[in-house]
Amino acid sequence: MQDPTPTEAIDLVGRYEASHGMPEQMRGDVRLLGGILGRVLRESGSPGLFDDVERLRVATIQAYTDETDAAFERAAQIADGFTVARADEVARAFTCYFHLVNLAEEHQRVRVLRQRAARDEESADSVTVALERLAGEVGDDTALQRLHQMRFHPVFTAHPTEARRRAISTSIRRLSGLLDDYDAAEDGGPAQRRAERRMLEEVDTLWRTAPLRQEKPSPVDEVRSVMAVFDETLFTAVPHVYRRIDDALQGEAAGAREPVVRPFVRIGTWVGGDRDGNPFVTARVTKRAAGIASEHVLRGLERASARIGRGLTLDAATTPPTPALTALTERLLSADDEGAADVVKRSPGEPHRQAVLLIARKITATRERDADLAYADPEHLLADLLTVQSSLVAAGAPRQAYGHLQQLVWQVQTFGFHLAELEVRQHSAVHAKVLAELDAGGERSELTEEVLEVYRTISYVQKRFGPRAAGRYIVSFTRSADDLAAVHRLARYAVGPDGTPPVLDVIPLFETFADLQAAPAILAEIVEHPAFAARLADTGRRLEVMLGYSDSSKDVGPVAANLALYEAQAQIADWAQRSEIELTLFHGRGGALGRGGGPANSAILAQPPHSVDGRFKLTEQGEVIFARYGDPAIAMRHIDQVAAAILTASAPSNEQRNRAAAERFADVAQRMEDASRARFFELVKAPGFAPWFATVTPMEEVGLLALGSRPARRGLSVESLEDLRAIPWVFAWTQARINLAGWFGLGTALETVGDLALLQEAYREWPLLRAMIDNVAMSLAKADDRIARRYLELGDRDDLAQLVIDEMALTRSWVVRIAGGDGLLSNKPVLQRAVKLRSPYVDALSLLQLRALRALRDAPEEVPADPELQRLLLLSVSGVAAGLQNTG
Repeated sequence: MQDPTPTEAIDLVGRYEASHGMPEQMRGDVRLLGGILGRVLRESGSPGLFDDVERLRVATIQAYTDETDAAFERAAQIADGFTVARADEVARAFTCYFHLVNLAEEHQRVRVLRQRAARDEESADSVTVALERLAGEVGDDTALQRLHQMRFHPVFTAHPTEARRRAISTSIRRLSGLLDDYDAAEDGGPAQRRAERRMLEEVDTLWRTAPLRQEKPSPVDEVRSVMAVFDETLFTAVPHVYRRIDDALQGEAAGAREPVVRPFVRIGTWVGGDRDGNPFVTARVTKRAAGIASEHVLRGLERASARIGRGLTLDAATTPPTPALTALTERLLSADDEGAADVVKRSPGEPHRQAVLLIARKITATRERDADLAYADPEHLLADLLTVQSSLVAAGAPRQAYGHLQQLVWQVQTFGFHLAELEVRQHSAVHAKVLAELDAGGERSELTEEVLEVYRTISYVQKRFGPRAAGRYIVSFTRSADDLAAVHRLARYAVGPDGTPPVLDVIPLFETFADLQAAPAILAEIVEHPAFAARLADTGRRLEVMLGYSDSSKDVGPVAANLALYEAQAQIADWAQRSEIELTLFHGRGGALGRGGGPANSAILAQPPHSVDGRFKLTEQGEVIFARYGDPAIAMRHIDQVAAAILTASAPSNEQRNRAAAERFADVAQRMEDASRARFFELVKAPGFAPWFATVTPMEEVGLLALGSRPARRGLSVESLEDLRAIPWVFAWTQARINLAGWFGLGTALETVGDLALLQEAYREWPLLRAMIDNVAMSLAKADDRIARRYLELGDRDDLAQLVIDEMALTRSWVVRIAGGDGLLSNKPVLQRAVKLRSPYVDALSLLQLRALRALRDAPEEVPADPELQRLLLLSVSGVAAGLQNTG
């Protein structure tokens, strides 16, 4: 098969891009950024690079659209024909292209959100609309009470799933700002030309920046990386969400009276606290993580209060202070000799300005640890701000009281002095080992001293930054009540007989299929434990229970795991209701579909009755953190969507729908669970499966990527999947374009049920099945049969390869028939467009990866791996992750 002529190639690419129904503005952005990248490749790449990139690009588009073996073979031949050095450059070029396409897509989302806001258009899945619907079912007062009690609690983790470097992310963020400048400028005018020139410079920088980290980040590096999201987005975005909701609910009265909205977002973090399997997270790291977070939030509060104070130029004659404000100001002045004279001089006759400027100085003293002037805790700061607010209201200035000052109040209520609630996680086996050593007496090992030091660190953090700053302690692989009681026993060892142990909320993490089934009995036993019972009494019988999506999916397959998780949630929620416990289920979800990923709002609406009850907590990690929270507009939209789903999930109609569907389709669920688990075991329990898996995917090589500080697996052997972490399990299948962790077993499960009409009815009426089918459709849409076969050919097990291919075809067939349409994602046109836009380019990187992987697999075992081939492989891994927009 011959290459198309230049004219034919241009026509082919144009027809392909036009076939997606891409919005014209986004299409313009893609062309602009793609054209800039092409110019950079001509100017800065080696001779002929641009032409080689175009040859492979056209060939993969032709192969994707023609779906012929000849076209696919032509694309593979081009990839195989490059020298390793050229393949390296081509892989980098395609990876840059994905970063730019992802940026264009994000930019379009922000553009649409801004256009809606300009039209004052309320989305159908917003908090405002959800509250209105809820009020129609339960009444206005009850609906408002549920809004006040609602909690959304995302927990950021350092799990190694962000393949791109922070330098790359920062460059892309600068490009985003330049795209804004380009949009705002006059077409063809000097400002637009200047923005394009600066984009050219930035893309050239992006191209010249090494795409791979040279070294794994340390836990402290990970802490600082996450801080960027807080500084650039969340600190201001969260109060803006509250403001928008309040504006919509109060109409013209908004900002002139006390807000209806109360802070409902709580941010958690495992970064610097999750030590399960990560020997680099020590007590010292945890203490430092808390200090870094506090430094960031105090700087934010300091800047905000100083800015607000400067603007409160309200004269005492027009806005007289209350006696409480006068007393506060006098107290602040007497405590701050250095600042008092300056503040009074700059703000004569402006008591409210004086008070807030002195508060800003007191926040500075808190950050600088000036004990004489610092706030003892965030509650004292909040009390001072509320005193100012009350004084403004009493003086007839409610707009100043409930304007910018209210946003500062919301920030203190949301973030405190700690920014994010730091959570500690440790494996139950570590606790058991340390307790055995302590109970035996004698010399203490290094491990034991480190474990005990963690408790002392939690005490320090609570005293230094407030009780909310730390205190949740998650026990991985909880398999008995003793595993949870061990945390309290260790705390007593840590402080000794005369000390006070930290205040701890011990959270069980149920991860495997067997643990999920045992969860209700374990919980019923542990709440009778004296330490647990005392803590329940102190908190109004509040209890958190964490559910692991990743290990359960690796344990029994994605279908059985999802059904088991639903059943476990239903049973735990029922137990909590009977026991009069206010339950919060903590969902350990990953970014990829094989780890419980997918749209959060549809997942929330599919939860069992009383398992949400106005509270939703989940882990956010890796690329998901930056995708959902990296841009302010997108972060606000995401928080609004999730909050709306939390309100809707507890509506009587939604709970009744889920309850009725679970009963109606209970037999279908059981048959699907049994059949899918049996099919999954047929694959993963086959003799020699683990080494075969390591051969046909880049599983081993994934461990070489400097993604995070945490090791990729718990042990060194690939003879068993037990020690392999769920992230590389998912990541490896994703890279091989098989995505097995997200769908395997569903085809057999649906075939076992066999009744298409019944399954279509279940898809319409059963939110759990609908979410499962839609997520699998996305997973399969990102897979590719032809490329998958080439990966599977790297092994010498035709039986296992055929099992995978057959199940993929069966699953695709059933998903399309059940969801309707003529292909995957036909009912999700925006998602379908996003996948199709990228797929040929991902194919190009997959072919380059295959070429490197095949050469590495064919090399004699005694010969060291070729470093150039390893680099090519890792470059392609990073590029495929960018193209598919998820890793693990």
